[in-house]
Amino acid sequence: MDTSDLKHHYSHKFNTELEEIRSRVLEMGGLVERQLELAITALNSGESATAESVVSNDYKVNACDVDIDERCTKILALRQPTASDLRLVLAVIKTTADLERIGDEAKRVARMAIRAAGGDHGRNLFGQIAHLGSQVQQMLHGALDTFARMDVDAAIRVAHEDVNIDREYESIMRQSMTYMMEDPRSIPSVLDLIWAARALERIGDRCCNISEYVIYFVKGKDVRHTSLDQIKKEFGA
Repeated sequence: MDTSDLKHHYSHKFNTELEEIRSRVLEMGGLVERQLELAITALNSGESATAESVVSNDYKVNACDVDIDERCTKILALRQPTASDLRLVLAVIKTTADLERIGDEAKRVARMAIRAAGGDHGRNLFGQIAHLGSQVQQMLHGALDTFARMDVDAAIRVAHEDVNIDREYESIMRQSMTYMMEDPRSIPSVLDLIWAARALERIGDRCCNISEYVIYFVKGKDVRHTSLDQIKKEFGA
Protein backbone atom coordinates (compact mmCIF):
# COMPACT_ATOMS: atom_id res chain seq x y z
CA MET A 1 0.00 0.00 0.00
CA ASP A 2 1.31 3.41 -0.98
CA THR A 3 1.28 5.50 2.23
CA SER A 4 2.28 8.77 0.56
CA ASP A 5 -1.29 9.54 -0.50
CA LEU A 6 -2.57 8.68 2.96
CA LYS A 7 -0.07 11.03 4.56
CA HIS A 8 -1.02 13.80 2.14
CA HIS A 9 -4.72 13.26 2.81
CA TYR A 10 -4.16 13.25 6.57
CA SER A 11 -2.18 16.49 6.44
CA HIS A 12 -4.76 18.16 4.22
CA LYS A 13 -7.58 17.14 6.55
CA PHE A 14 -5.65 18.44 9.55
CA ASN A 15 -5.06 21.77 7.84
CA THR A 16 -8.75 21.98 7.05
CA GLU A 17 -9.62 21.36 10.70
CA LEU A 18 -7.25 24.12 11.81
CA GLU A 19 -8.70 26.57 9.31
CA GLU A 20 -12.21 25.67 10.43
CA ILE A 21 -11.51 26.51 14.06
CA ARG A 22 -9.91 29.81 13.04
CA SER A 23 -13.01 30.62 11.01
CA ARG A 24 -15.23 29.69 13.93
CA VAL A 25 -13.29 32.06 16.18
CA LEU A 26 -13.87 34.91 13.74
CA GLU A 27 -17.58 34.03 13.52
CA MET A 28 -17.75 34.12 17.30
CA GLY A 29 -15.88 37.41 17.25
CA GLY A 30 -18.41 38.90 14.85
CA LEU A 31 -21.25 37.85 17.14
CA VAL A 32 -19.51 39.36 20.17
CA GLU A 33 -18.89 42.59 18.24
CA ARG A 34 -22.59 42.82 17.48
CA GLN A 35 -23.52 42.16 21.11
CA LEU A 36 -21.19 44.93 22.25
CA GLU A 37 -22.50 47.36 19.64
CA LEU A 38 -26.10 46.77 20.70
CA ALA A 39 -25.27 47.04 24.39
CA ILE A 40 -23.57 50.42 23.92
CA THR A 41 -26.41 51.63 21.71
CA ALA A 42 -28.92 50.62 24.38
CA LEU A 43 -26.96 52.41 27.09
CA ASN A 44 -26.77 55.63 25.06
CA SER A 45 -30.35 55.59 23.82
CA GLY A 46 -32.13 54.11 26.83
CA GLU A 47 -33.72 51.43 24.62
CA SER A 48 -34.57 48.64 27.07
CA ALA A 49 -35.73 46.30 24.30
CA THR A 50 -32.32 46.47 22.61
CA ALA A 51 -30.58 45.83 25.92
CA GLU A 52 -32.85 42.87 26.65
CA SER A 53 -32.00 41.34 23.26
CA VAL A 54 -28.31 41.43 24.21
CA VAL A 55 -29.03 39.62 27.47
CA SER A 56 -31.23 37.01 25.82
CA ASN A 57 -28.76 36.33 22.99
CA ASP A 58 -25.76 35.75 25.24
CA TYR A 59 -26.40 32.01 25.01
CA LYS A 60 -25.27 32.15 21.36
CA VAL A 61 -21.84 33.38 22.43
CA ASN A 62 -21.64 30.63 25.05
CA ALA A 63 -22.62 28.01 22.46
CA CYS A 64 -19.80 29.16 20.17
CA ASP A 65 -17.35 28.89 23.06
CA VAL A 66 -18.40 25.31 23.82
CA ASP A 67 -18.31 24.30 20.15
CA ILE A 68 -14.82 25.69 19.53
CA ASP A 69 -13.52 24.20 22.77
CA GLU A 70 -14.82 20.77 21.76
CA ARG A 71 -13.20 21.07 18.32
CA CYS A 72 -9.86 22.02 19.91
CA THR A 73 -10.07 19.17 22.40
CA LYS A 74 -10.68 16.73 19.57
CA ILE A 75 -7.68 18.05 17.64
CA LEU A 76 -5.44 17.78 20.70
CA ALA A 77 -6.60 14.22 21.38
CA LEU A 78 -6.55 12.84 17.83
CA ARG A 79 -3.92 14.91 16.02
CA GLN A 80 -1.45 15.55 18.85
CA PRO A 81 -0.20 18.75 17.18
CA THR A 82 3.28 20.07 17.80
CA ALA A 83 5.16 23.35 17.29
CA SER A 84 3.14 26.07 15.53
CA ASP A 85 0.05 23.87 15.16
CA LEU A 86 -0.06 23.35 18.91
CA ARG A 87 0.45 27.07 19.51
CA LEU A 88 -2.44 27.84 17.17
CA VAL A 89 -4.80 25.51 19.03
CA LEU A 90 -3.75 26.96 22.37
CA ALA A 91 -4.15 30.52 21.05
CA VAL A 92 -7.63 29.64 19.81
CA ILE A 93 -8.65 28.18 23.17
CA LYS A 94 -7.42 31.26 25.03
CA THR A 95 -8.94 33.68 22.50
CA THR A 96 -12.39 32.09 22.65
CA ALA A 97 -12.27 32.17 26.44
CA ASP A 98 -11.64 35.91 26.31
CA LEU A 99 -14.33 36.42 23.67
CA GLU A 100 -16.82 34.60 25.89
CA ARG A 101 -15.92 36.93 28.75
CA ILE A 102 -16.25 39.95 26.47
CA GLY A 103 -19.75 38.67 25.71
CA ASP A 104 -20.41 38.55 29.45
CA GLU A 105 -19.21 42.14 29.82
CA ALA A 106 -21.46 43.24 26.94
CA LYS A 107 -24.36 41.57 28.73
CA ARG A 108 -23.39 43.47 31.90
CA VAL A 109 -23.45 46.76 29.99
CA ALA A 110 -26.89 45.82 28.64
CA ARG A 111 -28.19 45.12 32.13
CA MET A 112 -26.89 48.46 33.34
CA ALA A 113 -28.64 50.05 30.33
CA ILE A 114 -31.93 48.52 31.47
CA ARG A 115 -31.42 49.85 35.00
CA ALA A 116 -30.37 53.30 33.78
CA ALA A 117 -33.21 53.69 31.26
CA GLY A 118 -35.32 56.71 32.11
CA GLY A 119 -33.02 57.91 34.87
CA ASP A 120 -31.97 61.54 35.07
CA HIS A 121 -28.99 61.38 37.39
CA GLY A 122 -25.54 61.16 35.84
CA ARG A 123 -26.76 61.91 32.32
CA ASN A 124 -23.69 64.07 31.73
CA LEU A 125 -21.56 60.94 32.06
CA PHE A 126 -23.20 59.31 29.06
CA GLY A 127 -21.11 61.28 26.58
CA GLN A 128 -17.87 60.09 28.16
CA ILE A 129 -19.09 56.51 28.38
CA ALA A 130 -20.23 56.64 24.75
CA HIS A 131 -16.73 57.77 23.76
CA LEU A 132 -15.18 54.98 25.84
CA GLY A 133 -17.55 52.50 24.21
CA SER A 134 -16.52 53.67 20.75
CA GLN A 135 -12.85 53.22 21.60
CA VAL A 136 -13.48 49.75 22.98
CA GLN A 137 -15.45 48.75 19.88
CA GLN A 138 -12.55 49.83 17.67
CA MET A 139 -10.10 47.93 19.88
CA LEU A 140 -12.16 44.74 19.68
CA HIS A 141 -12.42 45.04 15.91
CA GLY A 142 -8.66 45.59 15.72
CA ALA A 143 -7.96 42.58 17.93
CA LEU A 144 -10.11 40.31 15.76
CA ASP A 145 -8.50 41.66 12.58
CA THR A 146 -5.09 41.03 14.15
CA PHE A 147 -6.11 37.45 14.93
CA ALA A 148 -7.41 36.93 11.39
CA ARG A 149 -4.10 38.07 9.86
CA MET A 150 -1.82 36.89 12.70
CA ASP A 151 -0.05 40.25 12.45
CA VAL A 152 2.43 40.96 15.26
CA ASP A 153 2.82 44.67 14.47
CA ALA A 154 -0.96 45.11 14.55
CA ALA A 155 -1.11 43.13 17.80
CA ILE A 156 1.33 45.57 19.40
CA ARG A 157 -0.77 48.52 18.23
CA VAL A 158 -3.90 46.95 19.74
CA ALA A 159 -2.11 46.40 23.04
CA HIS A 160 -1.03 50.03 23.05
CA GLU A 161 -4.64 51.18 22.69
CA ASP A 162 -5.37 49.76 26.14
CA VAL A 163 -3.42 52.67 27.62
CA ASN A 164 -5.97 55.10 26.19
CA ILE A 165 -8.87 52.95 27.40
CA ASP A 166 -7.50 52.97 30.94
CA ARG A 167 -6.97 56.74 30.84
CA GLU A 168 -10.55 57.33 29.67
CA TYR A 169 -11.92 55.00 32.34
CA GLU A 170 -10.01 56.80 35.09
CA SER A 171 -11.45 60.11 33.89
CA ILE A 172 -14.98 58.71 34.09
CA MET A 173 -14.31 57.43 37.60
CA ARG A 174 -13.15 60.85 38.78
CA GLN A 175 -16.18 62.54 37.26
CA SER A 176 -18.46 59.93 38.83
CA MET A 177 -17.04 60.56 42.27
CA THR A 178 -17.70 64.28 41.84
CA TYR A 179 -21.36 63.69 40.89
CA MET A 180 -21.99 61.43 43.87
CA MET A 181 -20.38 63.83 46.35
CA GLU A 182 -22.31 66.80 45.00
CA ASP A 183 -25.65 64.98 44.93
CA PRO A 184 -26.03 61.83 47.08
CA ARG A 185 -29.36 61.13 45.36
CA SER A 186 -27.40 60.33 42.19
CA ILE A 187 -25.43 57.50 43.82
CA PRO A 188 -27.60 54.53 42.64
CA SER A 189 -27.75 55.78 39.04
CA VAL A 190 -24.09 56.75 38.88
CA LEU A 191 -23.05 53.39 40.33
CA ASP A 192 -24.86 51.67 37.44
CA LEU A 193 -22.89 53.81 34.99
CA ILE A 194 -19.66 53.04 36.84
CA TRP A 195 -20.32 49.31 36.46
CA ALA A 196 -20.97 49.82 32.74
CA ALA A 197 -17.73 51.77 32.35
CA ARG A 198 -15.88 49.10 34.32
CA ALA A 199 -17.24 46.41 31.98
CA LEU A 200 -15.99 48.39 28.97
CA GLU A 201 -12.56 48.80 30.56
CA ARG A 202 -12.40 45.04 31.14
CA ILE A 203 -13.21 44.43 27.48
CA GLY A 204 -10.14 46.51 26.62
CA ASP A 205 -8.07 44.20 28.82
CA ARG A 206 -9.49 41.15 27.05
CA CYS A 207 -8.64 42.64 23.65
CA CYS A 208 -5.12 43.19 24.88
CA ASN A 209 -4.99 39.51 25.87
CA ILE A 210 -6.03 38.45 22.35
CA SER A 211 -3.21 40.50 20.86
CA GLU A 212 -0.77 38.74 23.19
CA TYR A 213 -2.01 35.34 21.99
CA VAL A 214 -1.26 36.40 18.42
CA ILE A 215 2.31 37.26 19.41
CA TYR A 216 2.58 33.90 21.18
CA PHE A 217 1.44 32.03 18.07
CA VAL A 218 3.68 33.88 15.62
CA LYS A 219 6.79 34.31 17.75
CA GLY A 220 6.47 31.31 20.04
CA LYS A 221 6.91 33.38 23.20
CA ASP A 222 4.43 33.99 25.99
CA VAL A 223 4.38 37.76 26.53
CA ARG A 224 1.79 37.84 29.29
CA HIS A 225 2.97 39.86 32.28
CA THR A 226 5.51 41.54 30.00
CA SER A 227 5.54 45.33 29.75
CA LEU A 228 4.38 46.93 26.52
CA ASP A 229 7.72 48.69 26.18
CA GLN A 230 9.55 45.37 26.37
CA ILE A 231 7.21 43.80 23.80
CA LYS A 232 7.78 46.73 21.44
CA LYS A 233 11.55 46.49 21.94
CA GLU A 234 11.66 42.77 21.22
CA PHE A 235 9.02 42.36 18.49
CA GLY A 236 8.19 45.82 17.13
CA ALA A 237 8.91 46.73 13.54
